[in-house]
Amino acid sequence: MRLKKKYIRIIMCAAIVIVVTVAGFVLASLIPDPPVEQVNAARIALSEAVSNDAHTYSKNLYNEAKSLYDSAMTSWQKENLRFIWFRDYSRAAEFAGMSEQKARQAARISRNNMTDLNILLGQKLEKLNHIAGQIDLRFDGYPLSSEVWSRISKGRMLLRESELAYRKGDFAQAKEKVDSSEFLLVDSYEKAIDHLEGYFASFPKWKQWVDRTIRESRQHQSYAVIIDKYSRKCIVYLGGIKKYEYNVELGKNWVGDKREKGDKATPEGMYRVVRKFGIGRTKYHKALLIDYPNETDKVEFRKAVADGTLPATARIGSLIEIHGDGGKGYDWTEGCIALTNEEMDVVYRIAREGMPVTIVGSTVSLDKLDE
Repeated sequence: MRLKKKYIRIIMCAAIVIVVTVAGFVLASLIPDPPVEQVNAARIALSEAVSNDAHTYSKNLYNEAKSLYDSAMTSWQKENLRFIWFRDYSRAAEFAGMSEQKARQAARISRNNMTDLNILLGQKLEKLNHIAGQIDLRFDGYPLSSEVWSRISKGRMLLRESELAYRKGDFAQAKEKVDSSEFLLVDSYEKAIDHLEGYFASFPKWKQWVDRTIRESRQHQSYAVIIDKYSRKCIVYLGGIKKYEYNVELGKNWVGDKREKGDKATPEGMYRVVRKFGIGRTKYHKALLIDYPNETDKVEFRKAVADGTLPATARIGSLIEIHGDGGKGYDWTEGCIALTNEEMDVVYRIAREGMPVTIVGSTVSLDKLDE
């Protein structure tokens, strides 16, 4: 009997153990699992997005993904504060899943945007380098305002900086620089072109003067000089045929006609040599004085004073020469035309009093300059 009771106690203890164990397993199975896998997946996706520069090239999506990840972590932490069997991680898992989805989308879009931006930047850099080249070609030595030249200089600097950033693969920095450069260079180039087109509106008049000068040279089988200010050329004709061509330097403000004394502009018109000054009679090696101002210049000057475009105190200029001491490489005269001493020797030798000297803005039309 005693043995039987012992066995019953053993069986009961075993049963209790089994029940407790089973109950423990059941209760454990009811504990909600935290969203470890979902959060890890979101973290990996965010890391991949960063490696694809999504925080720069798909910023909004990346920020959404990061915000959703933060929401997942906040929700997880909040549930951890609740009694273990009352926790609900479904919201945290949902946030993590949405974060992963947004992060992968941001990475994909960032890669696409980088490719598109790479192409766009390449095109813009090519365009701006072309514009910079056109500025060099058309406006080297052209007296634009100091403000325009300052903007061009700054635009060039930004263009160089954008190229460096582009080569390093920093497309965001390159875009910022290239956009600023584009604003400065394109705007300055358009202003310069407008100025140039306004100046070349006088081309039909210049062409008439040049044609008349060459025709006179041909008819009298004599020498004549044409000064092309835009191309900085002194062209010597004999019998209507070009014989010599030299580079020249002009007044600092050579664009447009000379209007008054001290404006540092080289005049435009049909003139003639009135005096020759050899060595010792001029401080510029040798010189040919032309008959500026002629009657046309005087009429224009009086008209400008009368209509108020020149002040009443203005005085007409004079003493315009073709002279030596040139070859400096920039425009420096007070309005005269400078040649090197060797070239001046040639022009001085063939010149006679009365020889035509025609000064024009250009011998070539603006559309021909592009060819």
